[in-house]
This record gives sequence, C-alpha cells and structure tokens, in this order.
Amino acid sequence: MDFIPNTDRNREEMLRAIGVGSLEELFADIPPEARLDRPLRLPEPMAELELQQHMLELADKNTHLGHLVCFAGAGIYDHYIPAVVDHVISRSEFYTAYTPYQPEVSQAVLQSIFEYQTMICELTGMDVSQASHYDGATALAEAGLISCSTTGRRHIVVSSTVHPEYRRVLHTYAAGANLKVTEVAYRDGVSDLEDLERVLADDPACLLVHHPNFFGCLEPVQEMSGLIHGRGGLFVVAASPISLGLLAPPASYGADIAVGEGQALGNPPSFGGPTFGYFAVTEKLVRRLPGRVVGATVDSRGQRGFVLTLQTREQHIRREKATSNICSNEALNALAATVYLAMMGKRGVREVAELCLKKAHYARDVIAALPGFTPAFGSPFFMEFVVRCPCSPVELVKRATARGILPGVALGRFYPELDDCLLVAVTEKRSRAQIDALAKVLEGCA
Repeated sequence: MDFIPNTDRNREEMLRAIGVGSLEELFADIPPEARLDRPLRLPEPMAELELQQHMLELADKNTHLGHLVCFAGAGIYDHYIPAVVDHVISRSEFYTAYTPYQPEVSQAVLQSIFEYQTMICELTGMDVSQASHYDGATALAEAGLISCSTTGRRHIVVSSTVHPEYRRVLHTYAAGANLKVTEVAYRDGVSDLEDLERVLADDPACLLVHHPNFFGCLEPVQEMSGLIHGRGGLFVVAASPISLGLLAPPASYGADIAVGEGQALGNPPSFGGPTFGYFAVTEKLVRRLPGRVVGATVDSRGQRGFVLTLQTREQHIRREKATSNICSNEALNALAATVYLAMMGKRGVREVAELCLKKAHYARDVIAALPGFTPAFGSPFFMEFVVRCPCSPVELVKRATARGILPGVALGRFYPELDDCLLVAVTEKRSRAQIDALAKVLEGCA
C-alpha cells in the first residue's frame, strides 16, 4: 500500500463510529504481555522521494529474474506474459474484488470464472472444471481424496516422478484422512511399469502421475491408464498446461481427473506464490468436485446470466458432507490465465509449446556435448531435462548464478541417487545466445 491517508481525526471518527473510546480500549482483549510497549524502531521520517529511493536500494539487494537468465523450473517457470494480462487484472473491479456472499450480484466476476472453467475444459478435454484451486500440489492431493471417496478404497498410488513437494503435500493430506500412500519406482526417468503392476495388485483407489513428470520426461500414460482402470481405480494426471499445446489432452487417454499448476498461464514466477491450481473431471465426478462451479443460465426475461451452480464447500453444506476445505479460489490468478489463453488462442499456445520443445532439445544437445556432462535419461522429454555433471551441481548453481545465469535446479535434495544431476528448464523466452552462454558458463564451472 503506497499511501495510508488516515489522520488522528480519522482514527477518532472510526473509533467513535464503532463505539470505542480509544485504541487502548479497542485492543483491550490482547494481554498486556503480548503488546509492544514501545514505539517501533524505525528510521527518522523521510520525504516521499527519499523513501522511494531507500526502498529501491533495499529491493536491489535481492536477485531476481530481471537480472538473471533463468533455466530453473521444477514446477515454476519463466514464461512470457503479454502486457494485456497485467492491464486487465489490474482493473480495480477485478483487482480488489472478492466473491461476494450474494455472488449473483457480481456478474462480471462470475462470467470471468465461467470463461476460465470453459478454457480449462478445452485445454484438458475434460467435461467440467471448478473455479480454481490453491495450487497444483493441493489439487493433486484432493484428487487423491476424491478417488478414495468415489471408489470406497483407502489406498493411493503415486509415481515417484511426481514433483517431490506435491508428494509431501499428498502424504500430509493422506495422514489426516488415515489413507495409505504407495510410491512407484522410476526407471530411465519415467514410472517403472513393472513396479506399477506389482503395486496395483492391491487394487488402489487411484494412480497419480505427473505428465510431463518432474524430470521433464513423458510418462507412458496410455499404458498407465489401462493398468489402473483394469483394477477399477481412477487415473489422475497432473499435466503441465503449456505442454497441452502439443501433447494429447488427459481426457484422450482416459484420465478421470486432470489437475495441475496454472502459474505458467500468465502468472509470474513469484517463488512462494500466489499461484493457482486447475482441477477438472469427467461428468460422472462433477458432484465430487471441491470448491465451486459457476454455470450459465437465463433469467425470467430470457437474458443470459451466471450463477454459482455447485459449491461443495464446508461453508455451504454440512461439514461432514463437504468434499474439501477449499474456501477461496485463486480468482485473480485464474483470471490472468483466462486473459493469457484468450490472448494466445489455440495457435499461440501451440507455438509457445513448440518453442519450449525445440529450444530445450537444442539446449540438451549443446550441454551433452560438453566434456563431463551427459543426459541422465534417454526417455522423451518436453521442456525440461536432467544432466549429470562432472562437479557438484550445488556449487555449479552458485558459480553460474554469480555470473548472471540460473542454470537449473540441483536434484540431490529431492533424489539422493541423483546428487550429481541438474534439472534444466528452457522456456520460449530463452534465446539461442542465452543457451550458448549457459553452455559456456557450465563448461567454465566444471
């Protein structure tokens, strides 16, 4: 907040309006030992111009993507965001809006959510999307819960190639619901089908998979879909939305639930968020969707309007009947995705995906030609790949970052057996010159 105009007189008027005599009386419920009994330790007051300069100097101590060339991904990506996205979401009617408790009064917000749901369905091929989720990790975990409640089973199978932090969130959700979670081993960067068949013998509620997976590799989703459906379980796919510009949509290979992280669609890589998750299902699962669904209808005069159609939230139904504790969708982030998809269109999303694919494969070939660097896996990949390094990837990241390039993510903290590996992401923003510069920096650091 740039400017807070409240004066002492304003504060007195507000206190008087709520029937309180002083700030001390307003905070009377806070125990004295919990209060700060001295003024905040702040510098002397500054003029506005001086303060702006001071804040800029503090901000410049951070390293950000305005200064660095980014090849780091692992779930959050540095994609191009058209200027129109920020222009639209910065309009005050969207930027400051929160879904009102008489939602039908706010037709613009409901229409924007309806358009978002429609585009997610077109992207994934699924029948129904809800209004958005907190993030991709919680969307995947809740897909596991829905699978258990739908099948009446209490066992979730997840590939070890799913994002490690997503799996941690899943384990947390499952522990609270007393559900069993089994992880499938990987081979050559993708789920090991032999191990999967062994695990599925226990007839789990579902199989959760990332596609492309955490290593950037393409999973054998057709085979996996057949295996889990043959056991009566649901197939849940966490798909990269940009990859869907090229890859087959989850519905085409039998996914029952499609989820994922939507940050790549018009949202900046703000590490720590906010981001948003998308969540779409087949029609038979629509009543198990967490959150809420906006639908279109006509009023008594025949005019088109938008309404909250389904909302299986604990705020609106009996708590024991709720399918989720999701109470707020990420409306502004989802709106950014809506504007991005509308701006790009089908052809634009495909072109972005093609650029990511081609540039990533060029980068992999250039790096693989460096002495000591070798691809870790031979499986097909989309826009991320893993390379083995002749030196510590952690040290390599430090050295390269000091030279203005984020070269990737060291994998040792996620997979100890890949302690010598670096995960490299290449988006459409990276130029050939930047990729060549990355190779030169890696060669120099090795």
